[in-house]
Amino acid sequence: MTKIAFLGLGVMGYPMAGHLQAAGHEVTVFNRTTSKADAWAKQHGGTSARTPAEAAKGADLVMACVGNDDDLRAVCLGEDGAFAGMSAEALFVDHTTVSSKVTQELYSAAKDAGLGFVDAPVSGGQAGAENGQLSIMCGGDQDQYDRAEPAMKTYAKLVRRIGESGAGQLTKMANQIAIAGLVQGLSEALHFATKAGLDGRDVVEVISQGAAGSWQMANRYETMLDDHFEHGFAVDWMRKDLGICLETADENGASLPVTALVDQFYKDVQKMGGGRWDTSSLYKRLK
Repeated sequence: MTKIAFLGLGVMGYPMAGHLQAAGHEVTVFNRTTSKADAWAKQHGGTSARTPAEAAKGADLVMACVGNDDDLRAVCLGEDGAFAGMSAEALFVDHTTVSSKVTQELYSAAKDAGLGFVDAPVSGGQAGAENGQLSIMCGGDQDQYDRAEPAMKTYAKLVRRIGESGAGQLTKMANQIAIAGLVQGLSEALHFATKAGLDGRDVVEVISQGAAGSWQMANRYETMLDDHFEHGFAVDWMRKDLGICLETADENGASLPVTALVDQFYKDVQKMGGGRWDTSSLYKRLK
């Protein structure tokens, strides 16, 4: 049993922390909305804390899944931040999708404080978190990754260290770039099939078994055709992630023309009032 603090109880963090508690770890949670932390503790049998520093006190591992760069800095730094409450040689594991810049900043701050830091963004969405089937891509020192891996396996189907600090976040960017193009391609295929007078379900049944098949096609085509976009990863969060991808591409010289275009398509969805729709709502934009 490991003493663990988990910071951030959104649609991903809430079930992830639950898996840790169910696996026999002693989990203390923190959330900005304290009622959610109290509800989690009541449901899962762990405890809740009022600040990240309080949650992190005495923990072997401190894990976070919050919103963006500023949110991550807020839970890590300052007198109420997790770093201030962590014991020497404790380890911080960040599951947030953030920029590699803030990852490097916090990795250095953690090292200066005698702490470990692993960036470990996740893919698999809310269903993956609830079912313990996430894919986790990690960056950081090998010895620190080795310490974190057993705990992460309680909610993952795959955990892998890609490289040094920041490598996990860069891999997550590649993940989001791939998803953006795939969802737009699927949306256009369904739109074309419908306009051509075909049954979209019949079309997908056939083409999904060939080279066009993908996770997005298998898991999203029916809800797209049914005009249902109230599940999965929200457009607002996808635009945040794609912004990070495009900024990083400007820095490293990568060319992302399709990603830049799809980002603007998601901006159109936001203008339609779909900021909280899931990413497959690109299809609704075409309709």
